Amino acid sequence: MVFLTVARFVRMNYRGPNKGPDEFYRKRNIFRLSAHFYGRARNCYSIAVRKVHRALVYSTKGRKLKREDMRDLWTTRTTAACEELGLPFPIFRQGLQSSDVLLNRKSLSNLAIWEPRTFKALTDFAWKRAEEEGVNGLSSLPSDPPSHVVTRDMLKKKKK
Repeated sequence: MVFLTVARFVRMNYRGPNKGPDEFYRKRNIFRLSAHFYGRARNCYSIAVRKVHRALVYSTKGRKLKREDMRDLWTTRTTAACEELGLPFPIFRQGLQSSDVLLNRKSLSNLAIWEPRTFKALTDFAWKRAEEEGVNGLSSLPSDPPSHVVTRDMLKKKKK
């Protein structure tokens, strides 16, 4: 192990009344993680340890919640794009799965936002596949988008 300062070398090799060299580095790591805290939670080790452990638990839970939020967002975006084209999302997913189109929620959402023509082709593809398989509820679907949905084509027509 290479030490750049004499103080760290002494701390590593000194075995005094403390618990040894590991204590210094363990405390240093806790203080490094608590550097942005306010008050004694930043400088007092016994308080900093508890606050840092709690913060690490929150960050772990936050990562899981972020994944769930993103999944819900992708599903909402894809559902809205399917409604815009007049096809319910469950029928869309079923049509894609039965035709072995393996696109995840994120990629379908990105296609719906940035590649609307590609997404329309996918919905047409899923619609035809659902017709072939005779999916329930497909015959009652209108050919036009629902009236409460404003499509891009409607906006273009109003501008003219």
